Amino acid sequence: MLFRELETAALEALLFVAKNPLTPELLGEILELGPLEIEELLHKLRARYAADSCGLTLLEINDGFKLGTKPEVSRFIEILYKQPSQALSNAALEVLSIIAYRQPVTRGEVDFIRGVQSDRALATLVEKGIVKEVGRKDGPGRPILYGTTEQFLLHFGLRSLEDLPNLEVGELRVTSLT
Repeated sequence: MLFRELETAALEALLFVAKNPLTPELLGEILELGPLEIEELLHKLRARYAADSCGLTLLEINDGFKLGTKPEVSRFIEILYKQPSQALSNAALEVLSIIAYRQPVTRGEVDFIRGVQSDRALATLVEKGIVKEVGRKDGPGRPILYGTTEQFLLHFGLRSLEDLPNLEVGELRVTSLT
């Protein structure tokens, strides 16, 4: 693997231009390399981006990979784009927490847990691409089921839903995502 500069550069370029995370299998297919070779190249990139002087990082999301920026440089990127803060309201965070831990879940189930209507907060989360419709529940009216997206994982720096912290509610310890 000593002379894989072209493949490393190609891998880096693919991860840079990809809209969604790329799986090792797809990367191997594109670069015509085996799984071990892809893992070595990913390891090489991960080591390259570990330096404090580098503003990029290799993100692993749902068994796929993508290049992203390090959180430490986000304020500079925000200045470039002059975008207002993407902060979520407390209501949106409550709704998002319920969806993340209980997905797939209906709006009615979220409302029941919160004790108030969640229409506006849910609409905001869907608009931001953090939550999406994942199906319909069997039953009267076939209500929409909601779940989190890869954007959710990116936004919160998670590799997968299994990285969510366990919830402790009184004596009850919630460890299941369903």
